Amino acid sequence: MTAYVCPRCRVHAPADALTWCCPQCRGPWDLEFTSAPVSLESLASRVNSLWRYEEALPLATEIPHVTLGEGRTPLVPLTDAISAKLEFLMPTLSFKDRGAVMLAELARRLAQGGGGLRRVLADSSGNAGTAVAAYCARAGLDCVIYVPDGTSPKKLEQIRAHGARLTVVPGDREATARAAREAADEPGTFYASHVYNPHFLHGTKTYVYELWEELGGRLPDTLVVPVGNGTLLLGAALAVEELYGHGLVDTRPALVAVQAETVSPLAAAFHAGAEELTEPAPVRPTLAEGIAIPNPPRARQILGAVRGTGGTFLTVTEDQIHAAQLDLARRGLFVESTGVACWAAVRAAAPRPGLTVVPLCGAGAKTGLSPSSTYRA
Repeated sequence: MTAYVCPRCRVHAPADALTWCCPQCRGPWDLEFTSAPVSLESLASRVNSLWRYEEALPLATEIPHVTLGEGRTPLVPLTDAISAKLEFLMPTLSFKDRGAVMLAELARRLAQGGGGLRRVLADSSGNAGTAVAAYCARAGLDCVIYVPDGTSPKKLEQIRAHGARLTVVPGDREATARAAREAADEPGTFYASHVYNPHFLHGTKTYVYELWEELGGRLPDTLVVPVGNGTLLLGAALAVEELYGHGLVDTRPALVAVQAETVSPLAAAFHAGAEELTEPAPVRPTLAEGIAIPNPPRARQILGAVRGTGGTFLTVTEDQIHAAQLDLARRGLFVESTGVACWAAVRAAAPRPGLTVVPLCGAGAKTGLSPSSTYRA
């Protein structure tokens, strides 16, 4: 296996250990991993899951892998210049499957390696927890999911159906994360964190590899991505740098990050010219609950990734989210309210040149239709 490295302290740890964060700063790990070029011509004969990009993925050397056939989601035009990638057409109905399959594969290997792993633990506002629960079920691993007490009942039902044990934490998403991190230090626990464990980012980067494959070896001019903890955006940034570094694309697309106006600490920091957050944002209710993160641990990396591509941050109001959800539904696409944030943003923003792609990240069946007027708690 490859090694973990702290991007701040440069502390290293083996990836087959259960150390979930940097022991000095308690920050998230990066992964010391070097990808190899993927041959576009070879992909036609490969497995129909994200493991098809084996040269670009850690953990790809051992076969078979944990999989539910994730990935290969359709790319559908919405306008002449904007297309949507239907990430809600995943096994658990959200893009989080891309990262969860990597975490479950890592946990499976740790359990088989005799390192004392007894359970997998994750925290989530719903979709990541559902994905981890499903892939742990596929891998035969004991799983506990921490969720805030306001989590959608439909998401709770889905997590339970996969056989995971639920721990419902009073309070908001941050309270849930704190409780999970405390439990993650218990012996025999693998913390399958979509924020702290970088294997998750190497799973989400396949979103961009799929775009590159589907567009015949090129990338869109602009990638618009919802950002809470930034796992899809940072995965996209990894893929762009790998494809560009291997000479597989000639230019880097701009990364445009989208936050809900009510909880937008990264957007505020970006437009203020800051390199990182100085204080958490106030916690306010929003329809886009999946990206309502007041203090993302990878804030510095997210801001740097957006600036490095000449991108920007956009914010959307609650009424814009509701309108975008209805608009997509009337186009035949029922997407949960967090998942429509990018479409809401590009509808309201000035058009950018060339092709823009937005992800539709979660199915509307997970939460139902958002309220018809501005959201109130």
